[in-house]
Amino acid sequence: MYAIVETGGKQYKLEEGRYVDIELLDAKENDKVTFDKIVMLVNGKKSKVGQPYVDGAVVEGSIVKNDKAKKIIVFKQRPKKGYRKE
Repeated sequence: MYAIVETGGKQYKLEEGRYVDIELLDAKENDKVTFDKIVMLVNGKKSKVGQPYVDGAVVEGSIVKNDKAKKIIVFKQRPKKGYRKE
């Protein structure tokens, strides 16, 4: 069984017991999080598709850790001009 959830302008596939990296959550570690914008619930023949969301469906989870992605360094350079900017 899994659910397709919309949060932060993106859609994520959530399964029980799996970890997912989700952006733009204002929560601290070990906090409980509930998602109420369920786009689709898949459970064999008992699957439900929302119009746009499934009524009364809620997915609960907890924050394992807050983390940031590795910083990307961008270089600008003009060839043969001696121009470099980091």
